[in-house]
Amino acid sequence: MGRTLVLGGGGITGIAWELGVLAGLHESGIDLSDADTVIGTSAGSVVGAQITSGAVLEDLYARQLRPPEGEIGAHLHPGVLARWVWAFVRERDPRRARARIGRMAHARSESSLAERRRVIASRLPAAEWPSADLRIAAVDARTGDRVVFGRDGGAELVDAVTASCAVPGVWPPAVIGGRPYIDGGVYSTCNADLAAGSERVVALAPIARGAGPLPSPADDLAALEASGARTVLVTPDAAAVAAIGPNVLDPAARAPSAQAGRRQAPEIAERIARVWNRD
Repeated sequence: MGRTLVLGGGGITGIAWELGVLAGLHESGIDLSDADTVIGTSAGSVVGAQITSGAVLEDLYARQLRPPEGEIGAHLHPGVLARWVWAFVRERDPRRARARIGRMAHARSESSLAERRRVIASRLPAAEWPSADLRIAAVDARTGDRVVFGRDGGAELVDAVTASCAVPGVWPPAVIGGRPYIDGGVYSTCNADLAAGSERVVALAPIARGAGPLPSPADDLAALEASGARTVLVTPDAAAVAAIGPNVLDPAARAPSAQAGRRQAPEIAERIARVWNRD
């Protein structure tokens, strides 16, 4: 892999913030959508599918500013997070803990799978996998293993994105080939380690921190740098954090998050250009 764009998870607001950053960078002459490989997790899987579809980036950004009709508001309740933490504490083995969280996802969700799939499909400009190398991270709800879907992986694009966005305890697992899958963020909020072998990596990470066995984006990028890659990590600045607010699943925060991402872009453009632009 040459240049890889990593797009992390972060809910509806994460989608908006990432598109704002990408649109602002494009305006500054930096087109991250021309990456050789795009790796998307949860919110990042939506953005990855959008920017590799051939859609105009400015149109994708403008869509974030419109009233969020068709989106379903939700909230990641503290009790759900507590059950995640308890799973990792009780099992000790992260793989078994993720499988326990997968079982929890079967029992608790705030919509039907058909309804959730419809929402995801409405976000995607195209139903087919792009010709670009797009990789989408999810977790097998039965085994706890990470799975990476791509155009040759046997999953329809909308199902792969639905799986990657299936937040346990909020949205139901997606079913692909008869198996249930949950949010790739249960393995890592960014899954930037999948960029191993890349020469240059830019990661947009709406969630800047790791938690317990979940590595932080910075940890993943440090490992990539140790192997010789040139990297840049972009996380929300103070203004973007305020715009995103306490609930990343709140559609009302979508437009402010997109605008904050666009305002942040000029501040990081030079740093990204030094790594991304070909010498």
